[in-house]
Amino acid sequence: MRPKVSVFIATSLDGYIARTNGDLDWLDAAQAKVPAGEDCGYQSFMQTVDLLIMGRKTYEKVLSFGAWPYGQTKVIVLSRTAILFPETIPATVTHSSEDPHTLCERLSRDGIRHIYVDGGNTVQRFLSAGLVDELTITVIPILLGKGIPLFGSLGADIHLSCVDTKQYKFGFTQLKYRIKKDA
Repeated sequence: MRPKVSVFIATSLDGYIARTNGDLDWLDAAQAKVPAGEDCGYQSFMQTVDLLIMGRKTYEKVLSFGAWPYGQTKVIVLSRTAILFPETIPATVTHSSEDPHTLCERLSRDGIRHIYVDGGNTVQRFLSAGLVDELTITVIPILLGKGIPLFGSLGADIHLSCVDTKQYKFGFTQLKYRIKKDA
């Protein structure tokens, strides 16, 4: 059985995950307004995840944050070229150049049951491949006008079913969707 594949990500109201240059200053400013101890369900979500897959650009952005935020969680960084990981990165972080289907098949054989996919291009690739089962999108109340979009061109419509919505007093709205596989 193929692993469950989930996306847990924040976007601006107009659907951008970062500025055109990759900057997240708008997200940092929004998070500064979040009450201490509130993580919009992120830690609970991470406790269900066996492995995180991210693209190289996302990996490089995460490196700029300082300390590695994922602890000993297994992480695969997708890149067409090899990556030399710094000694400060746990041995649980590896590289793959496999396409999404091949990677999911291998991870299924390895006993992985729940994958978290992060990063614009990576999310788009897994969506286009029909592998995403669930999307949790936290909408930040800001319009950027341009930037790196969460969604790109698709070969076909993807039908969704809304399974939860949460409105936070500090202005965020979280939407959780399941992908309709029979639509």
